Amino acid sequence: MDVLSILDELQREASNNAKLRQKLLETRKMDNPVSAFCKVCREQGYELYDMDLIQAGEEFYASMRRSTNGGGENSPMLAGEDDFYEMFFVNLAEKTS
Repeated sequence: MDVLSILDELQREASNNAKLRQKLLETRKMDNPVSAFCKVCREQGYELYDMDLIQAGEEFYASMRRSTNGGGENSPMLAGEDDFYEMFFVNLAEKTS
């Protein structure tokens, strides 16, 4: 299962499970929030590690840059689209509000 599939599934699960949602939200307060988040993911049965999450965001961002004007200097600057960890919580907040 790829990183986006894991995050989508986990997001659905967390939007229906207040205890899991709270546990995931608490990772944001940790000294190393991405590692804590990935640990919770693994506890839930999703094989997700820090570098998987980071690399998926960077690959997505690089792909977006290449797809616009050949990835040259006129490509748009994207803000935050490479941070799947933060995007997970933005989407989770939208689904639970």
